Amino acid sequence: MNPAPDASEGDLNLGRARQDWQARHLDEPTRALLAEDARWFFHQALSTPCLNALESAGGGWLTDTAGRRVLDLHGNSLHQVGHGHPRVVAAITETLATLPFSPRRYTNRPAVELARRLCGLAPMPDAKLLLAPGGTAAIGIALKLARVVTGRFKTISMWDAFHGASLDAISVGGEAAFRRGIGPLLPGSEHVPPHAPQACAFGCGGQCALRCADYVEYVLRKEGDVAAVVVETVRCTDVQVPPPDYYRRLRAACDRHGALLILDEIPIALGRTGRMFAVEHYGIEPDMLVLGKGLGGGSMPLAALVARGRFDVAQAISLGHYTHEKNPVASAAALATLDVIADEGLVERSRDLGAALLARLRAECAGLPWVAEVRGLGLLLGIELRDGGGLAAEARAEALLYRCLSAGLSFKLGQGRVLVLAPPLNLPQADLDWALEQLLAALRLADPRA
Repeated sequence: MNPAPDASEGDLNLGRARQDWQARHLDEPTRALLAEDARWFFHQALSTPCLNALESAGGGWLTDTAGRRVLDLHGNSLHQVGHGHPRVVAAITETLATLPFSPRRYTNRPAVELARRLCGLAPMPDAKLLLAPGGTAAIGIALKLARVVTGRFKTISMWDAFHGASLDAISVGGEAAFRRGIGPLLPGSEHVPPHAPQACAFGCGGQCALRCADYVEYVLRKEGDVAAVVVETVRCTDVQVPPPDYYRRLRAACDRHGALLILDEIPIALGRTGRMFAVEHYGIEPDMLVLGKGLGGGSMPLAALVARGRFDVAQAISLGHYTHEKNPVASAAALATLDVIADEGLVERSRDLGAALLARLRAECAGLPWVAEVRGLGLLLGIELRDGGGLAAEARAEALLYRCLSAGLSFKLGQGRVLVLAPPLNLPQADLDWALEQLLAALRLADPRA
């Protein structure tokens, strides 16, 4: 089943709404900087031209060049410990002064210690890993390793998924915004409908029968030679949280058909869902786990592919031949991040605070006819809108986004109609309460465009 996908990440609209917001809120020096940015950078969807310009970032807050502060519940999903955590900054500064780079064929203590720590935390026995300079690169390593281990090249992944923006990553990804107009993609990249009860391709409706999971096995059986099933454990862009049986069925199906199970947790690992890794909610072991984004403490680009140790069978090729593969500065930032998560109890805080926030949001939104569902896991929360009150869901979502930005609150839009909230795991309660007040006040408006 390969329908043409039509949903995109649905981030900031870069048309009239953006221009109107800029006209009201940006001063002339900021507009000049944005014009300079647009002059020198290639324009691309979801990135350039830019909305605003930043001067500083700290904790949960961004400060623009005009001094306006914005509470960041977006963070590109990398600020589990906030922006510029002092322990992360100290680790970066110290390592930068002594070992700013480690050439290939050399190792270093921060990289080795990070590998040991991550493999010890991983939800699979006898793990080994490769580090990479970004999540997209780590996805590429996973795809290559799956080919070597299985002798096959086909993959099954989900429509609407995002695994990165390189050619191999968009091939297994399923968002139209990243695939449209690119031409032939990676051969053997099969796609199936994701678990998405609000738009179930199999008509399950309110009573999910997991036909989407059964369909994965159907495709595995029909293809017969699939190397791997690639899935976002919890889809970050619109907060889709499958029930436990979904992954039990996928795990069993992969085992029966000789395919590997690759879980992409680039934006959601490291405590975001109330567990160190989201897969821990499901009681299964993946064959590979891909980490990134917050691994570098919100400051350094760093990712990792963690996989079963028995897959160490590619000595004759370079799976991840990256200049900054064992970057000591990034590794030091990651070690500090792991220490902060442990010492500040952020996994437990995400679990407990996330459950309380989910309950509060559900109660507050229960009477709003334009709210279809509130869902979440840990401190990853999504409010899905539907048409109502004379507004299409997408129009309401965009208006809510810009109204909240005007009040000093930033969040993400997923699939054009889902408000995605991903605060730092250590955000003070007072800041979080303020953010919810701003969001709920905007949500209650019959027409947030007014």
